[in-house]
This record gives sequence, C-alpha cells and structure tokens, in this order.
Amino acid sequence: MRDAAMNSKAWPFEEARKILKRVGGKAPEKGYVLFETGYGPSGLPHIGTFGEVARTTMIRRAFEAICDIPTRLICFSDDMDGMRKVPDNVPQQEMLRENLQRPLTAVPDPFGEYDSFGGHNNAMLRRFLDTFGFEYEFYSATEFYKSGQFDQVLLRACERYDEIMAVMLASLREERSATYSIFLPISPSTGRVLYVPLKNVSKDGFITFDDEDGTEHTVPVTGGRVKLQWKPDFGARWAALDVDFEMYGKDHSTNTPIYDKICEILGGKKPEHFTYELFLDVNGEKISKSKGNGLTIDEWLTYASTESLSYFMFLKPKTAKRMHFDVIPKAVDEYHQQLRAYATQDETKRLDNPVWHIHGGNVPESKMVVPFAMLLNLASVASAKDKSGLWGFIQRYAPEASPETHPDLDQAAEFAVRYFRDFVAPKRQFRMPTDQERAAMEDLLGRLRIWDGGLDADALQTMVFAVGKDHGFEPLRDWFKALYEVLLGASEGPRFGGFVALYGVEESIRLIEQGLAGEFVKTQA
Repeated sequence: MRDAAMNSKAWPFEEARKILKRVGGKAPEKGYVLFETGYGPSGLPHIGTFGEVARTTMIRRAFEAICDIPTRLICFSDDMDGMRKVPDNVPQQEMLRENLQRPLTAVPDPFGEYDSFGGHNNAMLRRFLDTFGFEYEFYSATEFYKSGQFDQVLLRACERYDEIMAVMLASLREERSATYSIFLPISPSTGRVLYVPLKNVSKDGFITFDDEDGTEHTVPVTGGRVKLQWKPDFGARWAALDVDFEMYGKDHSTNTPIYDKICEILGGKKPEHFTYELFLDVNGEKISKSKGNGLTIDEWLTYASTESLSYFMFLKPKTAKRMHFDVIPKAVDEYHQQLRAYATQDETKRLDNPVWHIHGGNVPESKMVVPFAMLLNLASVASAKDKSGLWGFIQRYAPEASPETHPDLDQAAEFAVRYFRDFVAPKRQFRMPTDQERAAMEDLLGRLRIWDGGLDADALQTMVFAVGKDHGFEPLRDWFKALYEVLLGASEGPRFGGFVALYGVEESIRLIEQGLAGEFVKTQA
C-alpha cells in the first residue's frame, strides 16, 4: 500500500508528502512530527473549527500511511486572548460587557457551568472532537503562558524585539505603527489585556508601560503577565512547540510570511501550512463564532451521522462551501455511495476515496439499502412521526433489513423523520397538474393498476420514464418535476421508480389519485 499512497492524488496524501520532504524522510530531533490546529474560543465553537481538526487528522493519517515516523496532534486554544466583543448567541450580555478585554479564561462563564467563558468554550470544543474520536492533545494558551512553557521563547522575543518589530511594522498602517508592540501586558489592577505603547523593552525580559489609570509598571514577560499579539503569537508558538504542520483559513493567508519570519527569528523552522477556503452561511457570508450564523456541529448531528459531516469536510477544501441545512441529505447519500464503491475498488482508487481518509483505512460496509433522500420522501407521504413508521415500508422493500442488522439505515430513518419535520414539511408547496401532466399521471395510474413486475425499482423507473416520453415531455426532467410538485410538494425528489418500489404500488396508486383530486392542495390551503 505504501507505494500506492506515495503516488495517490488525494489531497491529504499530497500534503503528507510535503511534510515528509520537510523532515527529510526521517523523524525530527524531537522524535515525532507535530501537527497543530489553533482555536480562538471567543464564541461557541462552530463547524469550521471541527473541519480544521478533521482535515488535519486526514493529513496525519495519510502521513502515517507513507512512513513510520511517530506523530502528535495538538489542539491549541488561544484562551488568553482578551474578549474583544460579546457574542450575540450567549446569555448574560451585560455581565460579559463588563468583562470586555479580560482574558477569556478570566471572564465568568455566562452559562454558569465552568470556571470561565474560555473554559466553557474549550469544554464544548473537546466534547465535539471527542464525539468524532479524534486523537489529540489539548493545550490551553493560559496554561502555556502561566506554566513557563512559553518563557524561553518570550525571553528570546525580548532579545530580538527590534527584528520582530521590523517585520510587524512593515505590515501596519502609520497610525497603528506609532503605538504598536508585539507584547500585550495584562493590567495588574483590572486584569484586562492592554493595547498600550511600551515605554521600554529590556533584553533581559522586562517591559515598562502605563496602566489604564496612568500608573507605570515594569513586569517580566514570563509567568503569564504578558501575552503576544496574535500575529507574533502564531510564529512564536510554532517556534516554541517546533510545529511541523498547521492549516488555517484563507483569511490568514496574507499573514503567512509574517508568521514564518517571526518563527525563524525566534529560532524555529517554519512549518508546512495548508490554506483552506472559508465556510459560508445560507446568505454566502463567512461563518462567525460571534454571530452564530451557519450550522453548528450539534445541529448537523441532529440530522445526520458524524461520518457524513467528515465526508463534507473532505470535499474540495480549496473551494468555499455553503454550510446550511440543505447540504445534509446530499452529503449523507454521497458518503454511502462512496462506501459502496470502496468495496469494489482497487488499492489505488481506495486511497483516493474519501471514506479511506474518514475511517483511516478501516472502512465499514454500507447497509443503507434505501437512500436518505428516499427516506425523506417516505417520511412525507407516510406522515411518519418516528422511525418505526418507516420500517414497515423498508422491510417490505428489503425483507433482509432490520434495525439490528442495518444500524446505519435505522439511524438514518430517525434522522430523516427529524429532517422532514423541521425543514421539508414547513416548505412543501403542492400544486394541481396541468392538462398534459394530468393526462400523463392518469396513464401512469392505469399502468400501475395492471403492474405485475413486483417491486423492481429499475423496471418501475423504466415504466415511469416511458410514460413521460409517450406524453411528449421535453426535457423529460419536467415530467419528474411535475410528479414531485404535485405528489410531494417539492421541485426535486428521488428516482420515482425507486420511490414506488419502497412506498408500494397500491400506496403509490392512492397517492397519485389524491394528487389528481387536489387533496394535497386543499390540505395546504
């Protein structure tokens, strides 16, 4: 497999080969290759945060497939950052406003569950990551600064302060350059992170500044009394931990040369990096932790499996993607299509298949004998309140299936009922058929009444297809669209022959009769 992995065109393998080249094909002096992901806990973790860890894990697995070098993954939380604004989607807004600019781990938890707001958001992130079974080590910036793990690099930053400042000042506007410093002191009196000009930075590790009340202080940069501005912090962290790989969003890409240069000034070697496109909400706007727009991880997992979300994250990381509820059904069905394909593929194609990267090569068998999109339509016409309302139809269509033998299908049935209830049912818009459509549907009714082909989905699809051709639908897609709109209240739907096979011929006859009689339109009104 290693030879095939070294030649795979899947993007995780391409990135893994770059890392292997970076370390010269052997373990670094520290004994392992270090992957890192960064997280700013200024708001509740969103799905993009999960994506960063998921994708990094995919690259890590690919790296482990092409060599025997040990690896580690660190998830680093920048929880010592000052809270610059109050997120819109959390309680106790006034209390949080009173704590603006204090480190996130010094802001009380508005939910009353943890010792700080930063601690609350860190716990949420870890819970999310644990749900997916990621192997990672969690690092807190607050602990990193206060424990002394960062001291050596902070002292080196004092020694090389002018060099680092020259890098930063070249990137800043003139008005900001006048007061900028790479160090942000923590106010001894208020505990806030101060954006103030420094009066002095000594080579032996002390800074002098005026507090908010005008009092002058001289403090060491060690022991958590000072933190670095976020751009210098990026490069300094790489140097302190000897990071080999980190990915981040496109919004960071213009700063990459700054991060790299600061890392090198501080004695480190710049890591390999990977820039991904951003996730967008339903309106095409960037997903934001503070706004709470876009999907959360919990919301996705209410309607689909963890694997479907991982599948979505694998696809085209260099392309901006909308993250809204309507992407879920497609992701579920495509994931299972790839699972089924994997079973018949050769080694090369398997390594290119997203499911290899989702499951780290230990790929399960798909038991989804009914697509998720079909389950949604079945939930619609069956008026199912829970998954048990779907299983009678499923077992007539696939007698060998049961909740015990097909757990992924059982789980999907429950998800489908929820998804239909929350997103499909409120938007259904039935209509009456046109004269051409009515004639075709009456013809379809006649053929179904004398149908003797059993529940053969392909044969039923061929028959439905023939009806549309016979009645002059051009393009033929308009015929199927009419069936969906009149019978299901939607413009798109599953293969109609497959739907009839699942729902049943007699039941489908009754459904078409109701549509032609206008019963669905009357109920809607």
